[in-house]
Amino acid sequence: MTDSHHLATCNDALLIVLRHPPHGSSWLREGIDVALVTAAFGREVELLFQGDGVFALLENQTTGALGQKGTHPQLMMLEMYDIERLWVSRTALTERGLTTDDLMLPVSVLDSDEIAALHAAHASSLIF
Repeated sequence: MTDSHHLATCNDALLIVLRHPPHGSSWLREGIDVALVTAAFGREVELLFQGDGVFALLENQTTGALGQKGTHPQLMMLEMYDIERLWVSRTALTERGLTTDDLMLPVSVLDSDEIAALHAAHASSLIF
C-alpha cells in the first residue's frame, strides 16, 4: 500500500510526526497547526502518526477530561490545504488494537523499515 518511489523522492516535503494523543497535552493540536500553516505558505507537508498519535484519527472522538476538544475539525481541513499524504505506523495500530477501518481518513500503513526510509527521504521533519 505504500508508494516506495515516493519514499525515495520526497525531500522537499516537510514531514511532521505526531506521537501524542488528542487529549492530555497540546502537542498533537500544535503539530497539526504547524502542518496547516506550513501548507498555507505553499510548502508540501506529510504527516506520520506514530504511538498514541494514531488516536487522533479515530472516528467519534469525544472531549477530553478537561473539556479539551478533539482534533477532528483540524484534520478535516488537511485536504483543503493539500495535505494528502498521511502515514501511520503499523506497530502503533496493532499495539492499540486498531485497523485502518477504525480511522476517519485514508492512510498508508508503514512497517518499521518503511518508517526509517520515510525519515531518511525527508530533509526536514518536526516531531510533536
